Amino acid sequence: MVDDMGWQDTSVPFWTQRTPLNAVYETPNMERLTQQGMLFTQAYASPISSPSRCSLLTGANAARHRVTNWTFRKDQMTDEPDDLLTPPDWNYNGVCQTEGTPDTFVARSFVDILHENGYHTIHCGKAHWGAQDTPGESPTHFGFDVNIAGHAAGGPATYLSERNFGYDADGKPVAQFAIPGLKKYWGTGTFLTEALTIEALEALHKWKTGKEPPPFFLNMSHYAVHIPIDRDMRFFEKYRKKGLSEKEAAYASLIEGMDKSLGDILDWLDSNGQAENTVVLFMSDNGGYATGATWRDEPLYTQNAPLRSGKGSLLEGGIREPMIVRWPGIVKENTRCDSYVLIEDFFPSILDLAGVRHYRVPQTVDGRSFVPLLKRRFSFSRRRVMIWNYPHVWGNRGPGIDLNCAIRKGDWKLIYDYKTGRKELYNIRKDISEENDVAAEHPKRVRRLSRRLGKGLRTMNAQRPIFQASGQPCPWPDDK
Repeated sequence: MVDDMGWQDTSVPFWTQRTPLNAVYETPNMERLTQQGMLFTQAYASPISSPSRCSLLTGANAARHRVTNWTFRKDQMTDEPDDLLTPPDWNYNGVCQTEGTPDTFVARSFVDILHENGYHTIHCGKAHWGAQDTPGESPTHFGFDVNIAGHAAGGPATYLSERNFGYDADGKPVAQFAIPGLKKYWGTGTFLTEALTIEALEALHKWKTGKEPPPFFLNMSHYAVHIPIDRDMRFFEKYRKKGLSEKEAAYASLIEGMDKSLGDILDWLDSNGQAENTVVLFMSDNGGYATGATWRDEPLYTQNAPLRSGKGSLLEGGIREPMIVRWPGIVKENTRCDSYVLIEDFFPSILDLAGVRHYRVPQTVDGRSFVPLLKRRFSFSRRRVMIWNYPHVWGNRGPGIDLNCAIRKGDWKLIYDYKTGRKELYNIRKDISEENDVAAEHPKRVRRLSRRLGKGLRTMNAQRPIFQASGQPCPWPDDK
């Protein structure tokens, strides 16, 4: 799992053609994984981190679990103010496996189910499932035997060990996103991405040398490529020589550092005889941080072209992700899947991959196993309806950001703005950049998708922002 990695932040083309961005970045291990497995061209997540991660962990759509914005401090919303609307009382304390914490979604994680079925479970890196001082803050609460550096924060204070990853010399955090548990790397010059990789491989080695080791599950969840855009000096100068600005080169170095970590893990599987019986899944939690410009404008340091907008947006740049799956002996090498999948699909899929057929959970699982897609048995995209709900103000600015919801069915995608009542309609297959709003040309389709979106949101007991003047929630999309 990569944090904030955009669809084009790689040398692997996830489109029908290579783009200029694919020529900029160097991700040889993503290329290696693609050659050995299946590339998904239409994999989707939520526009913000916590909603995606909670959907992956629980299998529930974000509209249902109501962790629809990013979490951090207990009992505190992270919403920015708006002049007309107030956010709903969402689950800002995150998800939890036990009752008793207010403003949480109670659910059982797939990790807990794997653990119950004999798996040794390891978490390494970013968690971001529960707020500080709640049970969900700790990955061990969800069934992980080992937790390496996972806590409530949604990003790193710094990637630099020279800054002790956010701690002072006495071990006190001096930044709110200080990364715990990595003290032995302080002052060593070891970049955070590398430190996490070393720790993950040590955890795997410890697992392997145990007596009759059980099967394992590793959640390698990098803080990269989230801000701050620190320089990974192993790769920074290479990109400066390519002509990139300092910030662009720093961002590219974050990407290649993440890719090296992937390669190190793949190498470990090869050298320890585990490659043939290990499934590797690669995914990002939301779109790349490119909201300040459309793809035709000058980027700040990253871009999602040909997709429009980025993190926080319900346009494609905010929700379409790079996804690859390698399953030796089952997934045909160097194949592509054009069926679309959503982040909550990982919950039933991972359990399916592990052969866990029967389990009991308190939550409704909205996800669908994509194992049939891996086996190339059938595609469910024509019948599949995907829904997003983001009744918040994130704080950044850009197209498709804040106070909206969306639906995709087949090639068609409708975005509804809670604040203005505006509806945008796009044919994604013909207009991947979402430049041509054709709502006025297809009023019947707009009505049909509005009804389906409204029904879906109400079925999941979704939340809407509230008008400050009247205290009433915004209309559903099929009320407008």
